[in-house]
Amino acid sequence: MRLQCAGLVLLCVLSTAAYADERFAVYWQGTYTEQETSEFRSPYVGPHSLTPDSGRETTDMTLYAGARLWSGAELWVNPEMDQGFGLDDATGVAGFTSAEGYKVGRNVPYFRLQRTFIRQTIDLGGRSQTLESAPNVFAAQPSANRLVLTIGKLSVVDIFDASDYAHDARRDFLNWAVVDTGTFDYAADSWGYTVGGAAEWYQGPWTLRGGLFDLSNIPNSPQLESGFDEFQMLAELERRFQLGSLPGKVLLTGFDSRARMGLLNAAVGLSQQTGEPVDIAAVRSYRTRVGIAMSAEQQLTSDLGAFVRLGKDQGNVETYEFTDIDRTVAAGLSLKGSRWNRPSDTVGLAWVDNGISANLERYLNAGGLGIVIGDGRLPHPGPEEILETYYALGIIRQMQLTLDYQYVNNPAYNRDRGPASVWALRLHLEL
Repeated sequence: MRLQCAGLVLLCVLSTAAYADERFAVYWQGTYTEQETSEFRSPYVGPHSLTPDSGRETTDMTLYAGARLWSGAELWVNPEMDQGFGLDDATGVAGFTSAEGYKVGRNVPYFRLQRTFIRQTIDLGGRSQTLESAPNVFAAQPSANRLVLTIGKLSVVDIFDASDYAHDARRDFLNWAVVDTGTFDYAADSWGYTVGGAAEWYQGPWTLRGGLFDLSNIPNSPQLESGFDEFQMLAELERRFQLGSLPGKVLLTGFDSRARMGLLNAAVGLSQQTGEPVDIAAVRSYRTRVGIAMSAEQQLTSDLGAFVRLGKDQGNVETYEFTDIDRTVAAGLSLKGSRWNRPSDTVGLAWVDNGISANLERYLNAGGLGIVIGDGRLPHPGPEEILETYYALGIIRQMQLTLDYQYVNNPAYNRDRGPASVWALRLHLEL
């Protein structure tokens, strides 16, 4: 295990100052994650297969610098240092095992400006609410009814498909299909960020969101479309409620992507006609890809919360940005350690069932590659089933050590391979 990376994170914590006041705010985080796979049945492999008995690590450090510009307006800038790789370069499992593992990686640290955005809040009346200071959030007391406009470079899931229990791979679950809805093919470059804007209208217990964001220039690309010719429209409806005195919410999210994408059955048909390997790029043309997701969460007791995610998208158009999942069901629990006198600790448990369409099954069996999966063939397809559990130990207020375990049955929907166990150790520090 590369503990020197963890030492580097600790050194930065000790040498980095953080503060927050009425006009400016600076926060910092560093996260080191090590993942290892078990031995598992693997009679054949392809370009995007999970490897038995292998390990990888990732390290990232992020600075969150904010300034108030004028009444209700905030500017946030997030430069970040990244290093390392996800398992098999973030391939081999559709519900990939670490959202800390980007689709690109390097052995040496490199820097990127992941977020630069302006947020404008316009009060529309109603009782005041309290927002606590946090990374990319100023302490404020906006009205319950308000309009929030955000424009710049950010991640779509900063605003859409959010959950209090499963949405932060640096603090809670790691699996892609747990922290986000697996079928939510949101606009992003290979690091998960894009440019665009969103509007949020808060009205009592309701919030209506809409957004327009730039897609990458080709599917799963590090580069965004420079002319905004390929784009994504999003809409989300949120309803907050209380069961007794305990809060909960329901989200309904839809996306519509317009880009040059290929039809899976057309790629297979062309391969059969020509005798050439399956090539999805050869059948790409400008078309639409849509999907819908529903998520809900409910606080059950003062220290226990539950969540569920459901999703479905088109089954014959190639995945553009996120991962190769056409339908998904995920559910889980999050428990604080108050009952054993460890209120800063958290235990999480989640179950995921991912599936793909018959068209994607035929495409993969013909040797086609998805964004993150492709064993070269798929003669015996089955649902990809994942169980994830973690224990996050609060060492001090600014430091958390997490042990995470995932059991993956039928990785990449392949009954011939697996099941695989994936262990992870994560160190997270923040100021």
